[in-house]
Amino acid sequence: MLNAPEGSQTGRTIMAGVVIVAALILQVSVANRLPLPGGVTPDLVLLAVVALALVNGSLTGLVAGFAAGLAADIIPPADHTIGRYALVYCLIGYICGMASDDMDRQSMVPFFAVAAGALVGTVLYAGTGMMLGDPRASWTIVARMVPLQVLYDVIASPFVVWAILRVTRRFERGERPSRDRFSVPAARYRSGSGSRPGVRL
Repeated sequence: MLNAPEGSQTGRTIMAGVVIVAALILQVSVANRLPLPGGVTPDLVLLAVVALALVNGSLTGLVAGFAAGLAADIIPPADHTIGRYALVYCLIGYICGMASDDMDRQSMVPFFAVAAGALVGTVLYAGTGMMLGDPRASWTIVARMVPLQVLYDVIASPFVVWAILRVTRRFERGERPSRDRFSVPAARYRSGSGSRPGVRL
């Protein structure tokens, strides 16, 4: 049991990396090519960051958000200043991670986390674009994109967020060391052996 936390943390790190890579591949190869109205597509990477933050907390959300955002800044067809997605996903991962303690008590937490993440992410991304002089970032475009972005992310969330939550929890359950049914706790063994008449240790 002494080595369980280290192994568990390593497993969570590997799982988070696999989830981020899969989300990036699906975003570039599938989501970005969907002919959806408004020219907006669901942000699968954002959904993956939200799911990882809800399961593992703020620190994992922060790190996973930064790593996923930096990869999204670099992977083609990136056409913006490097660091914008890293900043946005980092903040969203941290904020959504603060709601991880309410996951078991409130079943609607993932739904609200996705909606809030999509809203905050779109506004933050547009805000950083305005500060950096991106001509595509204007309040007119943002006002048109925000409702569609939130809608598409919420629609896609059952297929992404809940899938990641189920896989992650199943992985954690399978990683827990099973107790040997033939093993006897030391305290009970000592008390049982000491209570037998005629037996001396």
